[in-house]
Amino acid sequence: MFYRITIYLLGMFINFFGVALVIHATLGAGFWTSFFIGISDLFGLTVGFWYGFFQILIIFLNAWLMKKKPEYAALLPIVLESIILDFWVEVVFVAVNLSAAPLIVKSVVLVAGMIAIGLGVAIYILPQFPRAPFDQLFLVVSFRFNLSLQMAQTLVAVIMASLALLIGGPVGIGTAALVVFLGPIIQFWYVRAYPIYYVLYPYHAPHEAYL
Repeated sequence: MFYRITIYLLGMFINFFGVALVIHATLGAGFWTSFFIGISDLFGLTVGFWYGFFQILIIFLNAWLMKKKPEYAALLPIVLESIILDFWVEVVFVAVNLSAAPLIVKSVVLVAGMIAIGLGVAIYILPQFPRAPFDQLFLVVSFRFNLSLQMAQTLVAVIMASLALLIGGPVGIGTAALVVFLGPIIQFWYVRAYPIYYVLYPYHAPHEAYL
């Protein structure tokens, strides 16, 4: 269990380090993050707070759509993720401002952030702890409305990006890049991290890849 928790936390830290890089590249954050930044600018409090608040709401939305009990096991990971996100955004990178940096610098930071997010996600899904409610939402929408997973992901992404744009969130080329490229980046890292993880932790190794 200690090994699984360590890998899970490592993946979280890498993931949200990447999220912080994407935010500070100022070319547009992910559609969820753009919405949280917009809400934070409007109502105050930190991006991490709104990240956690809306994740909790999504737990109950998922349960309502699926007509099941809420997955309360996701509450602890949500708290951890919110704290780690604020650690990178509000503490480590709080004094970083790349708004006036050359486009090439912003682009490099954006790409580095996307690579880090993909690596972090690929790592923290390996221990197979409960998925984040946001990730589960794609599956729920797909099942509830009889849509393909890709269509469900696209629908949620378009809705959240539109809401973020309406409230002044940082929607831009980075947002589109994450929608298009993040899946393949996660897959790239996952197929490489997967065998390493189960060499070090051979117990209950699944027969199929998680993605």
